[in-house]
Amino acid sequence: MADFKKSTRSRSSRPDRPRYVPRRKVCSFCKDKVGIDYKDLMRLRAYVSDRGKIEPRRKTGTCARHQRLVAGAVKKARHLALLPYVPEHVRKTGAAGLRD
Repeated sequence: MADFKKSTRSRSSRPDRPRYVPRRKVCSFCKDKVGIDYKDLMRLRAYVSDRGKIEPRRKTGTCARHQRLVAGAVKKARHLALLPYVPEHVRKTGAAGLRD
């Protein structure tokens, strides 16, 4: 049988530093008790990336229920031409500018 050597580094030899504990994101809609409206463009822009994509829950911190409502509101605002489907720099160049 093969003998496996234990690591010579033990956990106790690491320098003492505080552990990284990620802070839990809280849904801003639940916290503020605010409804989601497709006409509230300033609030919806926070949930759309600079590339025009709807940001995921893990990045924005919204709960599942409000994320579905945000996605529907963004899509409705895009349909009514309140929000753009495509960012302005892509419309000007005609491409994303990554491939030549």
